[in-house]
Amino acid sequence: MSIVKRQQIETKWYLPAILAGMGLTFKKLLKNLIAPRGMQTLNYPEEKYNYGPRFKGNHVLTVKKDGSLRCTACMLCATNCPAQCIRIIAAEHEDPLVEKYPINYEIDILRCIFCGFCEEACPVDAIRMGPEWQTPALNGGRFNYDISYLAYRANLKGGIQSKVDDQERHRAGI
Repeated sequence: MSIVKRQQIETKWYLPAILAGMGLTFKKLLKNLIAPRGMQTLNYPEEKYNYGPRFKGNHVLTVKKDGSLRCTACMLCATNCPAQCIRIIAAEHEDPLVEKYPINYEIDILRCIFCGFCEEACPVDAIRMGPEWQTPALNGGRFNYDISYLAYRANLKGGIQSKVDDQERHRAGI
């Protein structure tokens, strides 16, 4: 059995709700005009917001101590990505200790949803979500990030070294 409630007169008319919303907006306007110091605004180009350490910004590929990529082209990040924005092409490495490495690693940043699943799926700490959040480019600009941008862009100053030690991994059999 269902109970049907009759609409009250207050819910039939939208005018009281609209006037209440406009009154609240006008009250905030007057408050901000009288005391502008209390506004929660940021003058963007001059002032930058400092995000916390758990912020997930632009992607970064980490490098080893010798400057080579940490990525082993295991494809876990591309498999785990819900937006399917990561494309990896792998090749065999000359070093017998290294099975394979990526010759092409691309992220379509316009499709990325910045969820961090790629970072969580990586077993060797090869990809991280960095602190940068600005991705400026012209209309139709360069939004497919490749290895040179992800690992060796100028503001990374030679690349971010991984916290994982290779010798320790080999001793553990990983």
